Amino acid sequence: MIAVIEPGLRSALQDAGRFGYRRIGVPASGAADAAALRAANLLVGNAPGAACIETTLRGPTLRFAEDALVALTGAPLAARIDSDGPLPHAAPFFVRAGATLTLGGAARGLRGCVAVAGGFAAPAPLGSRSVYAPAGLGRPLAAGDVLSLGAPSASAQRLLRRLREGAGDAAWAAAGWRAAADLAGPAGSAAGGAPVRVRVVPGRELVLFAPASREALFAGAYAVTPQADRMGCRLRGEPLLLAQPLELVSEAVAPGTVQVPPDGQPIVLLADCQTTGGYPRIAHVAAVDLPLVAQAPPGSRLAFEPIGMEEADRLHARRERDFALLAAALEARMRQ
Repeated sequence: MIAVIEPGLRSALQDAGRFGYRRIGVPASGAADAAALRAANLLVGNAPGAACIETTLRGPTLRFAEDALVALTGAPLAARIDSDGPLPHAAPFFVRAGATLTLGGAARGLRGCVAVAGGFAAPAPLGSRSVYAPAGLGRPLAAGDVLSLGAPSASAQRLLRRLREGAGDAAWAAAGWRAAADLAGPAGSAAGGAPVRVRVVPGRELVLFAPASREALFAGAYAVTPQADRMGCRLRGEPLLLAQPLELVSEAVAPGTVQVPPDGQPIVLLADCQTTGGYPRIAHVAAVDLPLVAQAPPGSRLAFEPIGMEEADRLHARRERDFALLAAALEARMRQ
C-alpha cells in the first residue's frame, strides 16, 4: 500500500481510458500523455494500460508501506526518496518499505506519470480506473488516501529483488538503464521557449475559413493559455476566421481534434473532451504528436505543420514499432 501524504496539484489515477461509452456521451479520459503512461508501465513490468498517477506541474508526496518498483515518465519532476535524490527519469527504481517519495515541480512539460509494479488496484467504474471528476467517476488524490497495489509481474519481481540486493541499507536503488526520451517524456515543451512543432492533418472544414486564416494556421505559433485543461488545450494567437458566418450540425470529435469557436482561437481537444461538437474542425493532431500538446504548459507555444493521412499513419506505425522494441528490450533486461 501507498499513503498519500500530500497530493500535489490535481494528481489523479489514469489508465489507458474508458472505452465503449462515447455513444452515450462518456469521454474516454485516460492519461493525457498516453505515451508516458505506456512507457512508465513497461518500465515496471505492467500491462501498457495499467493505472498510474498522473501529476500536473507538481507531484504528490507518497509513503510506501511495502517494497516497490517505481518509474517516472512524462514531465521530469524534482524527485527524491526521503532526503536523497535526484531520482532518475524514465528508469525503474526500487523503493524500500517505510520510505517517502517526494515529487516536486516539473522542470519542463506539464504532466508526469508515476507507475508502480502491479499497478493501482482502485475501483474501475465502467471498466476503467481513470478519474473523470465531472461525472463522479473517481476523484483526484487527497491527503490521507491509501492506494492499494496489484500483484507485480514475475519479471518485475525479479528486477525488484536484484535492485533491493544491490541497495544494501539504502532506501532506494535504480537500474542502470532507461527508456529513450522520445518515448518517455516531452520534447522541449517549456514556457517562453521556442515553439513546439505539432503535425496535424487538415480537417474537412478547413476550406470554410478565409484564405488568410488558412495561411495563419500554419504560418505562426499559438500560445497555450492558463485556461488549458484535460478537456482541451486552449490557444491564443492570430484569430482563425470563417469566410462567412455559418452554423454546423454537431458531429463526433475526439482527442486531437482542433476546433475553432466563434472567437477564432483554436482549441486542441484532449483526453477528457466531449464526444460531439458543433465548432468547425480545422485540423486533427497526428496521434504521435498529441503528447506534445498534452505536455505544453501555459505560456509555451505550438506551431502547426500540415501532413497527410498517409504520413500520420506512417508515423503511428513507426511509434508502435518503437514501443514493441522497448517492450522486448525491457523484458530481456528484467530476465537477466
